[in-house]
This record gives sequence, C-alpha cells and structure tokens, in this order.
Amino acid sequence: MTLRVIAGKAKGRKLKSVPGDTTRPITDRVKEALFNIIAGDVLDSNWWDLFAGTGAVGIEALSRGASFVRFSDSNRAPIETIKSNVEHCSFASQAEIRKGDAFTFLASPPDKTFEYIYIAPPQYKEMWVKALKLTDENVDWVTDDGWIIAQIDPKEYRSLALENLEEFEQRRYGTTLLVFFERKNQ
Repeated sequence: MTLRVIAGKAKGRKLKSVPGDTTRPITDRVKEALFNIIAGDVLDSNWWDLFAGTGAVGIEALSRGASFVRFSDSNRAPIETIKSNVEHCSFASQAEIRKGDAFTFLASPPDKTFEYIYIAPPQYKEMWVKALKLTDENVDWVTDDGWIIAQIDPKEYRSLALENLEEFEQRRYGTTLLVFFERKNQ
C-alpha cells in the first residue's frame, strides 16, 4: 500500500512506511472519511497522534491546516519514519516527535491541550481501552470541545464506562472502526 497525503499543502506527497509489520497504516478511504467528518474544524487545531506509526494521520492534519501535531511512538523505527515523513512534507516546525510509552505520557500531568487525540494502537491488546481510560482520568489533555478518536478493529469494540468522556459516534469502514469520544456535559 502506498501511503500518501490526500489533501492540503502536502497533497500527493508519498510517505515512507515503517519497515516490518509492526504498524497498520490507515487506508486512504478511512483517512478521507475521518477528515470529512472533522472538515473545517481541523484549521488551527492541535493534535496528538498517539501511536503514530508512520505519522500519516498527524501529517494529513497538518497538510489540511492544523497548527501543531505531537507524534509519539514507543519504537525507534516508527520515530525515524515519522521524522523523515514530517521533514519530507515540510512540517518540522509544527511537529513535536516524542519516543516513549503512550501510557506513561497519558498518565503524566498535561503539558498541553489538544483538540484531537488520535489513538490507533496495535490491535487485539486492549491498548485502546487503556489509552482511553488514562485520557479519561487525565482529561485535561483534551480541550473542552475536543475529541478523542480510537481506530480499532470492529471485533475489539466494547462499550466503556468512563467518568469524564462519552462516546458520541462510530463509523465503520470494512475492518476499521472509528470510535469518537468527547467530554461529558458539553
């Protein structure tokens, strides 16, 4: 699968894939659908691409007008791939790339707030649940009107009892399910 930026400033730029099979890059169809849902709200927004892999989601957000993206991944190969892709698309000044454990980051006191936190961890390990529960406990990572979006296999889905966040939407695209969460009482 060739990864590319679909729209915006870096439209058509090809992105490097992470060597091996440790990541599952988002398909163009799912990426297009995601950004159609967000539409103009992407402008001037801050994103956290939490299990960033190739960085494709965060780079797409920057290409479409986001002002800042934090990319994080726990492994060296994705981090090197993200650095290369961010530089190739000329977004280095708007990106922060952090190597480390997503759960450790989420459990830390928030140093920034994000309109969008994108969670697409390795599948079938309940990691999306753990990431959402940590975000729920540390809800100040998310702006008042921010969204947390989990990208999972539909078979992984289960309803979560959360204190500060609530699910408000699901969209399924083949073997990919996007689950949208926001702060309660907004």
